[in-house]
Amino acid sequence: MYRVDPKQALLEHANKQKAAGNADRELSPQAEAIIAAPAERIISGAVVVGVAQVVEALLLATLGYGIYAFYVELGQPTFYVPVILASCLLANVLFNAARAHRITAYRTIFNQLSRVLGGWTLVMVVLAVGIFFFKASDLFSRVWLAGWFVGGAVLLIGYRMGLRAMVMRWTQQGRLRRRTVIVGGGSDAETLIDQVRASASNDISLLGLFDDRIDNRSPESVAGVPKLGKVVDLIEFARRTSVDLVIVSMPLSAEKRVLDMLTQLWVLPVDIRLSAHMSKLKFTNKAYSYVGDIAVFDMADRPISDWNLVFKWVFDKLVAITALALLSPVMIVTAIAIKLESKGPVFFRQKRHGFNNELISIYKFRSMRDDMADLTASQQVTRNDARVTRVGKFIRKTSIDELPQLFNVLKGELSIVGPRPHALQAKADNQLYYEAVEGYFARHRVKPGMTGWAQINGWRGETDTIDKIMQRVNHDLYYIEHWSILFDLYIVLMTPVSLVSKNENAY
Repeated sequence: MYRVDPKQALLEHANKQKAAGNADRELSPQAEAIIAAPAERIISGAVVVGVAQVVEALLLATLGYGIYAFYVELGQPTFYVPVILASCLLANVLFNAARAHRITAYRTIFNQLSRVLGGWTLVMVVLAVGIFFFKASDLFSRVWLAGWFVGGAVLLIGYRMGLRAMVMRWTQQGRLRRRTVIVGGGSDAETLIDQVRASASNDISLLGLFDDRIDNRSPESVAGVPKLGKVVDLIEFARRTSVDLVIVSMPLSAEKRVLDMLTQLWVLPVDIRLSAHMSKLKFTNKAYSYVGDIAVFDMADRPISDWNLVFKWVFDKLVAITALALLSPVMIVTAIAIKLESKGPVFFRQKRHGFNNELISIYKFRSMRDDMADLTASQQVTRNDARVTRVGKFIRKTSIDELPQLFNVLKGELSIVGPRPHALQAKADNQLYYEAVEGYFARHRVKPGMTGWAQINGWRGETDTIDKIMQRVNHDLYYIEHWSILFDLYIVLMTPVSLVSKNENAY
């Protein structure tokens, strides 16, 4: 068995699931019931906080400028506009320092109002003192300053009450709760469940437990939370229903059990936390992160989440729309050439693994003779392959055959940049990819892409050897661990260059 050479310790471990992420595994009736139940669409708390801050700052700035425009003689924006913007920025900094921009704070009344009003008062004090020390009182209206202070306080009270009502409604609907499972069972898990219910019930929706033990230490239900199966069942469970967070209820001393668990769960696009409630070792506060008031250790993070997910979605749509507009003449000419050369459809659809091992149908321009099409890609295309048409050779060499996947991007099934989706039966050295390389399914923790880090480094086209598919997976895992919008932009810009300089395996 060959192993990828990962950059981090966890990459030394991976599972050997069947294709489609253990999709044929039977789950317990309780697990199937949870999967079948309709789930509310989860709203990212980080996105809510970010939008709330922007809206709040815009409202305060608009109010300040509105009072200036209504009362003060126009013609002095050089002084007022920078002061208004600086004051709003300072207010945002102070509100964050006072922890008034937290989902937990939004649910309160007195707590958040006292913090924001205290922060707003401090902003006005700083502004007034600054005007006094810079001897600028003749440039600024005292009525404007007092009006903005009082009006801003009223605006903040109204805005925060509206924000609280919205957050409370989303909380009651379960849209701000992270769908969570616990790995582990018995009395230790019961203690963790009690802590969740006491301090994080508004932030966490407990779905169930997964535990490999089948003796008395792991009953079928713990504190009213059902046991849904073994840890290996969690792979299939998370593929078929949304899971945001996995909390592991195991002591740090159980190193082998924790490592075996991570070996299986590392392929999932979820946050994995190890509860600290069982650890006898005491660390500094900086060593912990928190779920509610529960101290946890961060074991693995979802690769792309919260605002990064929004940025990548916008990037994908903008690039796809722009590319379709610019490349539509090329696509039309390609479609005509395919139709003129051989009988059959212009487009070719093929099932491949997408995000979290879900099956998707990707579009390509047909490059093979219709009567020789290989829907499962059980036989890779080789140099001078008789199945490939003349037009097909050209569009495969230049990757024009991949352009219809821009529609997959618009549908949300693909990203512009990401690990390339492989055909289900693709093989290297007569071994299926997931059998040949441990950790293969970890590349599905993000959406697959039209191009990727592996492709611009020359690992595109035929993968007939174990080494080639290992190199692809290594590059895919590197991309996932180091993702950024700038990294995506670099890959997009380098893709045309690589099509010319590194195309020896593409045919």
